[in-house]
Amino acid sequence: MNVASFNLQSWRGYLELMRPANIVTAWADILVGFAASGGILFDKLINGQAITTLIPLAWLLLATTGLYGGGIVFNDVFDAELDEKERPSRAIPSGRVSRQSATFLGSMLFAIGIVAAFQVSLLSGAIAIIITFSALLYDSLAKHHPFFGPLNMGLCRGSNLLLGVSAVPAIVWERWYLALIPVLYIAGITAISQGEVHGGKKITGVLALLLIAIVLTAVLALGLLENYAVLAALPFAILLAIRVVPNFIQAAREPVPDKIRTAVKVGVLSLIVLDATVASGFAGLYYGLLVLILLPISMKLAQLFAVT
Repeated sequence: MNVASFNLQSWRGYLELMRPANIVTAWADILVGFAASGGILFDKLINGQAITTLIPLAWLLLATTGLYGGGIVFNDVFDAELDEKERPSRAIPSGRVSRQSATFLGSMLFAIGIVAAFQVSLLSGAIAIIITFSALLYDSLAKHHPFFGPLNMGLCRGSNLLLGVSAVPAIVWERWYLALIPVLYIAGITAISQGEVHGGKKITGVLALLLIAIVLTAVLALGLLENYAVLAALPFAILLAIRVVPNFIQAAREPVPDKIRTAVKVGVLSLIVLDATVASGFAGLYYGLLVLILLPISMKLAQLFAVT
C-alpha cells in the first residue's frame, strides 16, 4: 500500500468500510454477555470494587471490534462487483479504497479480534475463531440465501453475545440459550434487509415482525430465571418495541427500498436497546442504562457513516 494514499478521503473510506455505528452495537452484545456471566455487579463497581474484572471486559471489547469490523469490511470486499452497479458511492467501487487494501484491513481486524479474545480464555479464542469463519461464510455465500443468510448472520451475533459470557468460561454452558435472542432478532432484520435495494415481499416483512414478537416475548420470559429481574428489564423492552415495531410494520405493508432501509437502520441500532433490556435483567437498572448510553453514540456515528 502506498503511504501517500492515506489521505483524508482514504481514511474516511476505511472508516466507512468498518461501519463504526454497527461496531458500537457489537460492544453492547459484549456488555450484556458480561452481565449474564456474573462477571460484574454494578453496585460493586460504583463502590470502587471489582475493578480487576474489567480487564477481561476490555479484551473482549477489543476482540468484538476486530471481529465485527473484519466481518463488515469483507462484506464489501465480496460485494465489490455488485456495489459497482447498485452502490457506486461506497468506498471500494468509488476508488477511495482498493479491494486489496480492504482485504488487508479486514484480515488485520480479524487477527486483532482473535488474539484479543485468547487473552481472556481458550474458550473465548475458540468463539472468536467461530465468529470469524461464520462472518466469512455469510459474506461470501450465505448472504444471498433467503433462509441461511438471516440464520448465519443471527448466529454471528449470538456468538458475539456468548463471547461476552466467556469472561467466565464455565457460565457459557449454562447460559448458551441467551444466544438465541440475538439470533432471532438479527434473522428478522436480515430477512427484511434483502429488499433494501430493489424492494421486498410482504411475506418477508410479516416473518420479520413475527421474529421480533418472539424476541420481545423471550426477553420477558427470562423473568422465569431466579436471578433475572424482569421489572428492571420492562422499561427497556417497551422502548425496544416502540422503536422497532412501527418501522417493521411500515416496511411489511409497503416493502419499498426507503421504508426497508429505515426499518433495517432502526433495527440494527436498536440492538443496543435489546442488549440493555437483557443486561438490566441480569445486572440491574443502572447497568442497563450504562449499555443504553451506547445508543446515542451509535446514532451519531450513523449520521456520519452508513449502517446498511
